Amino acid sequence: MCGIWALFGYDANDVRQFTCAQTIAHRGPDNFRFENVSGLRSAKLAFHRLEVVGDVGGMQPMRLHQYPHLTLICNGEIYNCQKLKEEFGFKHETPSDCEVILHLYNKFGPQETSKYLDGVFAYVIVNTRDNTVLLSRDTYGVRPMFYFMTNNGIMGVCSEAKGLYDLLKKENGEDKTKLLRVFPPAHSMVCDVIKNGKIAPATPKMFHSFPELPRHFMYQGVVLEKGETDDVIKKNIRTLMINAVEKRLMSSRRVGSLLSGGLDSSLVAAITAKKLRENGSKQPIQTFSIGMDNSPDIVAARKVAEKIESEHHEVIFSPEEGLDAIEETIYALESYDVTTVRASIPMYLLSKYISQNTDTIVIMSGEGADELAQGYIYFYKQPTREEGDVESRRLLSDLYLFDVLRTDRSTAAHGLEVRAPFLDHALTSYYLSLPAEKRAPIEGNIEKFLLRSAFDESDLIPSEILWRRKEAFSDGVASKRRSWFQILQEHIESRVSDDALAKAEETHPIHTPKTKEALYYRQVFESKFGPQLSKLIPYQWLPKWIEAVDPSARVLTHYQNDEA
Repeated sequence: MCGIWALFGYDANDVRQFTCAQTIAHRGPDNFRFENVSGLRSAKLAFHRLEVVGDVGGMQPMRLHQYPHLTLICNGEIYNCQKLKEEFGFKHETPSDCEVILHLYNKFGPQETSKYLDGVFAYVIVNTRDNTVLLSRDTYGVRPMFYFMTNNGIMGVCSEAKGLYDLLKKENGEDKTKLLRVFPPAHSMVCDVIKNGKIAPATPKMFHSFPELPRHFMYQGVVLEKGETDDVIKKNIRTLMINAVEKRLMSSRRVGSLLSGGLDSSLVAAITAKKLRENGSKQPIQTFSIGMDNSPDIVAARKVAEKIESEHHEVIFSPEEGLDAIEETIYALESYDVTTVRASIPMYLLSKYISQNTDTIVIMSGEGADELAQGYIYFYKQPTREEGDVESRRLLSDLYLFDVLRTDRSTAAHGLEVRAPFLDHALTSYYLSLPAEKRAPIEGNIEKFLLRSAFDESDLIPSEILWRRKEAFSDGVASKRRSWFQILQEHIESRVSDDALAKAEETHPIHTPKTKEALYYRQVFESKFGPQLSKLIPYQWLPKWIEAVDPSARVLTHYQNDEA
C-alpha cells in the first residue's frame, strides 16, 4: 500500500501542491519523496511509501539506468514479477516487484503493459523521450486512482480524491472540483505532452475484461484439470484459491488476516496460516476480529482461530466508539454510500487497533467472495439463473465503488495494506466460466454452496463455520437483539429532522437520499468535500429484485424468516 500523486501542466510553484500531496501521507508512512521530472516542464511526482517488498532500493519515483527516459510511480503489488523476469530475461536493478512494469513497458509498449501484470496496481509512467504519460489501474480497482484534466492542459492524478480536491477548489479562484473523476479499473490511458508541458485530452481504454482468462495466466505455472464433473470443478477451485492466497504472501513485513468468523475470511485466514507454516514461518499468524461484546462474529471467529492456531486479537467496541468514528470514517472513505459507511466503521476501528498494537502490516481479507459466488442473501430472489449471473458480474465490475473502496480506505488510513485473494483474476475468470446454475444459491440449502462444498473435506476450518449461513453484517458485528443497524438509526434520528428528509429531493436532486441515515452521511460527506464530489458515487448500493430503500439484509423476507 502506497500513495501516488502527480501534477502536469501546472505552471505555478506554490506550497499548495506539496500540501495536497501530503494529504495522503497515511498511505505510506515509511518514506516520502516529492520531485520534478527532469526533462519535462511543469511535471511533479510524489510518492508515499509503505515498505512491504524490498528495501530502500524500491523507493519511487523509479528510474532505471537502462531506461533513463522512463519514470514510474506505482501503488501496487506485482505477484508474477519473478516469473516475468525469468520468462523475458529482464535485468532488474532493484528489489522492487514494481520494477517489472518498466521492463514490460519498454518491451511491449504502453497499451500492452498491464495485460501481463498479475497483481493489483495503479501507476503512472512518464516518458520524456516520447513525451507521453501513461495511467493504468488493475482489473477490479483494488488499488485506487483519481484524476482530472482541465481544458487548459492541466492533469492531476492521486490515490485519493482528497489529494487533488484543494487544487481544483481554488484553481484560479474558481471551483473546478466537478472535473475530478475516478479512473476506471482495467483501463489504461496514454496522454501526449504538448507545448509547455501541457497534457492533450485523452480517454481511458480497457485493456482487459475480467470474465476472460488473463494473458498473465500462462506465466503462473498453475495446472488445472480438464473436465466438467463436480469433482474436477471443486479441485480446480481449491487449486486456484490456494494459489491466490499463496502468491499474496509476498512480503518482507508480517502478514495477518481479518477474521469475522464467516466463510470468506475464515477460508482466507486458514489457507494463509497453513501456507505460512509450510513456508517456514516461526511466528503464528495474527488474526483480528471486531464486534460488540459476544457478538455472533466474535464467537465464530474464536472457533476458527483455535482451529488454525492463530495469535488471535479481539477488538470489542461500544456503540459510542462506533458512533464517534462516523465523521472520520467518511472522510477516510470519500464515500457516503450507506452500506459502505456502516461496514467501514468497525473495519476502520479494527485497522486502527492493528496499526497501534501489532507488527502486522499486510492484511488478508475475504472481500469479493459474495460478488463472485452470489453470497448476498438477495440472490435467493433471482428470477432466473441467467439474471443471477448478470448481477454477479455487475457487482464485480462495480466493486471499486463499494467493498473494494471500503477495504482500501479503512486500512490505508492507518498505514496497512489489504490483500483480497477472492479477487484473483485467474480464480474469478474460471469461476465465472462455470454454468450459471452451479454458481447460484440452492433454495432450502445455503448460499455459496459450490464454494463451500469445494472445501468440505479439506479440514481447513470447522464444519459449522464452513456451512455457517450468511449474517446481515450489522447483526454479526453486534447482535440480532440490538444490531449495529438499530444503533445507527437511533443515533441519526435525533440529528436529521423529518422536514430535512422531506426536502431531500430539493436539496439533493442528484442521488436523492431516501432515508435519514443516507441523508446524514451525505451531509457529513459534503461538509468535507462539497456537493460537486457527490458524483464520485454514481448510485447507492441496494439489493436487487425487491423494493428496498435500505441495503440491510434485514429488509429481506428470506433473512427475516430465518431470524424468526
